[in-house]
Parts: sequence; C-alpha cells; structure tokens
Amino acid sequence: MDFQALIRDVQDFPKPGVTFKDITPLLNHPEALVKACESLLQTVGDQHIDKVVGVDSRGFIFAPMLAAKLQAGFVPVRKKGKLPYTTISESYQLEYGEDILEMHTDAIGKGDKVLVHDDVLATGGTASAVCKLVEQLGGEVVQCNFLIHLSFLSGGEKLNGYPIESLLTY
Repeated sequence: MDFQALIRDVQDFPKPGVTFKDITPLLNHPEALVKACESLLQTVGDQHIDKVVGVDSRGFIFAPMLAAKLQAGFVPVRKKGKLPYTTISESYQLEYGEDILEMHTDAIGKGDKVLVHDDVLATGGTASAVCKLVEQLGGEVVQCNFLIHLSFLSGGEKLNGYPIESLLTY
C-alpha cells in the first residue's frame, strides 16, 4: 500500500517554515490503518515484547493496537502532570526550550522487553527521553518504531544505537 500518498503536507504548521506531516488522512482510511499496523508489526519480527510504550499523543494511536497484537501491555508516556499515579520524569530539548515526559513508576518491570512507538521521529529528543525512562525502570528497549522518520533532521543519532524502524522515510 502507498502510505506516502495518504500523508498530507501542511505548510507553516505549527509555525512558519515548518512542513508538518499530517497522518490523519491515513488514519481516516480503514484499509490503510490496518495495513500500517500490520507493517509496523512486521518490523518487530519474532522478537518477544512485554510492553509497548506509546508517546503522547499520536503515539497513542498505533501503540495500543501493536500491544494487543503482540499480547503485550501498553504504557502511555505523557507530558508532565497528566498521569494520575507516581511517576518518573525525563526532560528533553525542544527547538525553543525544554519539556518533560513522565511514566508511571510501575509501568515497566526489570528485564521487560520494550517496543517504543511514536508517529514521527524528527529531532530524536522525545524518543531519547522515552528510552531513558524505560531504562530507569530496568526495561530493555528492543526497538523504536515510527510511522514516519524525518531522516534529514538526524534524530536517529540521539537514539544511541537503538534499533530504529519506520514505514516511511523523508
């Protein structure tokens, strides 16, 4: 399936000079939604996965679907102050400033094999922070997978050798 044909470029969003890769046309296409999930699963292969970590907010679309298919738990990672239980946190750099991600302290067990999923790998700050959270709790990041990898932003370099897979690369 031609997933790229279902990704819409939105100029100057969220600010001037940025071309946003909008995945909502793909999400609105039932066959593409199913095939994208199947394709993301194929990148995992036969690796055992205990938990799938989804990143706030668009990572919450495919991560629970992947977790269900892998018979693994789903772990949401959210912006600071959005999770109701005891959390650990990790700060990361944005283009203009810093933000904080949090994960529940009981979300990952020691030795858990973890798949990290988000919709887009751009500069790598978010995914790197998520990997650090997983490791703080004793988990092992088996793979980071994304619907889209914006390779020209060099975000993969921040992932320190973690295996990276994506359906589309720009």
